[in-house]
Amino acid sequence: MASTLENSIQFFRDFGLFDVVLPFLLVFTIIFAILEKTKILGTDGKKDGVDIPKKNLNSMVAFVTALLVVATNKIVSALNQALPNVVFLVVVSISFLILVGVFRKDEELDFRGSHGRYYAAFIFFFLIAVSWIFLDALPRDDGISWGDYLFTYILNNTSGAVVTSMIFLGVILGVMYYVTKRPETGGASHG
Repeated sequence: MASTLENSIQFFRDFGLFDVVLPFLLVFTIIFAILEKTKILGTDGKKDGVDIPKKNLNSMVAFVTALLVVATNKIVSALNQALPNVVFLVVVSISFLILVGVFRKDEELDFRGSHGRYYAAFIFFFLIAVSWIFLDALPRDDGISWGDYLFTYILNNTSGAVVTSMIFLGVILGVMYYVTKRPETGGASHG
């Protein structure tokens, strides 16, 4: 037996909330925020020494872009498939940072300042993960996703020699970086 909440969610699904309204609002908000921040379409002058972006142009460009995105069914279905996975990744990263913060002293956790290398690796990992999530959400004409196609292509077209060469090149570049990196400043000088 369906509950009242399930019936209301089904009503919103039938109404098009998840396929039209929410993707429209998401794309409109992101595009409008980018246009406001970058001031690509110009400014209306200055107020208190700060450039005021042209809100009317920014809102119209964001509105048209959001309508074009909603009109394309493939993009909306890719957004609906990818965004829950991206949110899951955000929850995992916040849980990781909470776990790191539990084992610290009573000071504030500055992950970027105190663990710069780990922070860079963290950002790189999540950049790759989000890219992979969106590649996996975009279908090709034959029905499989771009992520599956890319993964299968890599598995089928890499031999032992290619993998060994990549590992060897990575080790050489790592050693070169380690040998030529500048020492950190701020310590006592010797000699």
